[in-house]
Amino acid sequence: MSQENLLSSIKSLAATGASIAQSRLELLSVDVQIHRSKIIRLMVMIVCALFFLFFGLVMFSLLIVIYSWETDRMLALSILSIGFISVGLIMSLLIVQSLRTMPKLFEASIAEFAKDREALDK
Repeated sequence: MSQENLLSSIKSLAATGASIAQSRLELLSVDVQIHRSKIIRLMVMIVCALFFLFFGLVMFSLLIVIYSWETDRMLALSILSIGFISVGLIMSLLIVQSLRTMPKLFEASIAEFAKDREALDK
């Protein structure tokens, strides 16, 4: 009789473990889907923004150079080049800072796994 109780307890423990593993994997899957959709949306917006900003800057630069063609075209080109390089460097620094402060991937899943491990250790 005690072997049946032991077997039933082991089956119950295995079922509980499988249930916990399934819920954690589902949480992990949701994390992946959320991050994937955010990254895709962000990439599309970045590409569109860069395209229109680049085109606008080229047209504005062309306007300034044509306007100052007879007087100081080299000065206009130099100032525009320095400005573009400065903005590029500032944006690069902001990107690096943003990447450093980004939250860890699967942060919620890792926290849940840590809670599970603590519960099992007790």
